[in-house]
Amino acid sequence: MKILDWIVRIVAAVIFIQTLFFKFTGAEESIYIFEQVGAEPWGRYGSGLAELIASILLLIPRTVWIGALLGLGVISGAILSHLTILGIDVQGDGGLLFGLALVVFICCLVALILHRSEIPFLKKKEQ
Repeated sequence: MKILDWIVRIVAAVIFIQTLFFKFTGAEESIYIFEQVGAEPWGRYGSGLAELIASILLLIPRTVWIGALLGLGVISGAILSHLTILGIDVQGDGGLLFGLALVVFICCLVALILHRSEIPFLKKKEQ
């Protein structure tokens, strides 16, 4: 389980970090995506910052559950945008961005499940 835990955390963090370059440098595809959803440029910067924070939190053992929860929130927005506005194939990428979003969602969900006992508001109150 420990190996699975680290794999899902690293995979999600690496995918998030890899996309930061495109968001923060104003890559054409990133600008197109955020223009389509009506959130250019602040949505691009904001989501990039949230992804950076989620990546860091995912890699720190004591904050995994926070990073996974934040990652799920951010990536759920991306998936919803793909399903409602962007479509699966964005600018001929063959669904790559959508597929990566699904991978991140699954990884963050598994990390959250594995670390659910650390979530303060789910812990049983001591009597």
